Amino acid sequence: MRLRRTMYRKILNQTVNLTALLSACIGLFFLAWIIVEVMKRGITAFNIDFFTKLPTPPGVEGGGVANAFIGTLVITVISTLIGVPVGILSGVYLSEFGGKSLLGKSVRFTLNVIMGIPSIIVGMFVYTLIVIPIGHFSGFAGSVALAIIIVPVVARTTEDMLNLVPPSLRESALALGAPHWKTTISILFRAAKSGMITGILLATARISGETAPLLFTALNSPYWPSSINQPTANLTVTIFNYAMSPFAEWQQAAWGASLLIMATVLATTLTARYIARESTSWKT
Repeated sequence: MRLRRTMYRKILNQTVNLTALLSACIGLFFLAWIIVEVMKRGITAFNIDFFTKLPTPPGVEGGGVANAFIGTLVITVISTLIGVPVGILSGVYLSEFGGKSLLGKSVRFTLNVIMGIPSIIVGMFVYTLIVIPIGHFSGFAGSVALAIIIVPVVARTTEDMLNLVPPSLRESALALGAPHWKTTISILFRAAKSGMITGILLATARISGETAPLLFTALNSPYWPSSINQPTANLTVTIFNYAMSPFAEWQQAAWGASLLIMATVLATTLTARYIARESTSWKT
């Protein structure tokens, strides 16, 4: 009986390991397929005009997506400036001050709910909150929508990283008479710096490829971004519009813009992983 149970556990263990390995291989296969396909189709769109000129009318060769690239950069930077401080402060509150209180539990639950909400719902919310009252689409509304997506990611990452800091560091600083807020900024932030930066980079990489919220907020524009209070060109909506068009030139530009976003997201993700690995190796 004992031998039969041992064999059963070994077979079950091997089956689970094989299934996990097969699943990982399938995921890597499709990831490699997507990367290769986007690179093969998008690299042909890269030239000087693609990065420096405005889009051309349908059927006209040439042009580029420079305005969309700049618009995406502006929207992402503003959303990061809005969402990251709110996320960090929320994470600090949950970790250091009120994490076990009723308010802290409510905040944590709310962040988890926001993290699971589809981004298109966030776009509709900001559309109702900002776009309808002011009467037009704007890049600022797009930044607010993306900031809402950033906040829970940064907050949970900050909370987790601060919770990993040894309690002895807090106790030592407090024993020397340092106030709690100064201990958090001077000691805990320095100890959790790498993990917090990783979370910020991963959150930024996530919003870089969001399309649905911008369809309801920033929309798009064929012109250079001159004001954040007007419809603002961005790469994701440009890809959506160009890919759905019947014009070969626009479809090719959509592949090029897709490659540009994919390269940016991959570079940001790899940078975050590198920072996290360096932090781990330094601690060990």
